[in-house]
Amino acid sequence: MGNSSIRCIFFVFIIFTTVSLSTAASSHGEVEDEHEFNYKKNDEKGPDKWGELKPEWEMCGKGEMQSPIDLMSERVNIVSHLGRLNRDYTPSNATLKNRGHDIMLKFEDGAGSIKMNGFHYELQQLHWHSPSEHSINGRRFALELHMVHQGKMGRMAVVTVLYKIGRADTFIRSLETELEAITDVEEAERSVGMIDPKHVKIGSRKYFRYIGSLTTPPCTQNVTWNVVRKVRTVTRKQVKLLRVAVHDDENSNARPVQPINKRMIHLYRPRV
Repeated sequence: MGNSSIRCIFFVFIIFTTVSLSTAASSHGEVEDEHEFNYKKNDEKGPDKWGELKPEWEMCGKGEMQSPIDLMSERVNIVSHLGRLNRDYTPSNATLKNRGHDIMLKFEDGAGSIKMNGFHYELQQLHWHSPSEHSINGRRFALELHMVHQGKMGRMAVVTVLYKIGRADTFIRSLETELEAITDVEEAERSVGMIDPKHVKIGSRKYFRYIGSLTTPPCTQNVTWNVVRKVRTVTRKQVKLLRVAVHDDENSNARPVQPINKRMIHLYRPRV
């Protein structure tokens, strides 16, 4: 076989591999069709049945590294080697979408990244769950924000902020007019122009880290979770604006807490 033929075969192999990896990564993302699952207890499409609805969702039922979890003090290892969450975000055009099971803010032009364990993860979108999915020592909160990032080879990382009822959150407040326009309209989308993810307030360098999964089907595992330790505040009105996207009797889009099993939970606390 000549050199030109070998180069041709190698080139085709590289293209096929790249496309396959890209397809695999995209297929592991969150499901956006609300009709395929819901949050009702004891329902044929409820959280206990997600793993039975489709073969590709089987991890929802049999996975041993599922999210969310309860961040119990006795299971937490305090460490200082993980390093700060280095958020290198940039303003990006964004679209608000009512996905039926939640409200998502999707970034269109690349909104920057975070760096963890030497890897860069690009910010793709953010969305909210109410009440919170994660709990701390058994306590759930009014709201939870997920900032979803994707890295090379399908790696995923989520930065999570928990909220209790109190003063208004300034980032959500900046979106209230647009939220009011889409909350009651299923599958509604609305361009919101340039959004700077750095305006999402975190307020603490401390965070929990563990390996888990997406909290909606297909419940893909090996997601690096970073749950900010400081609980921020949000108003009841703001929670209600985000909550009306949920079109079922539960008035909730929070998956029940999953078994921790043998996983390690770290709490990053800087030395100084």
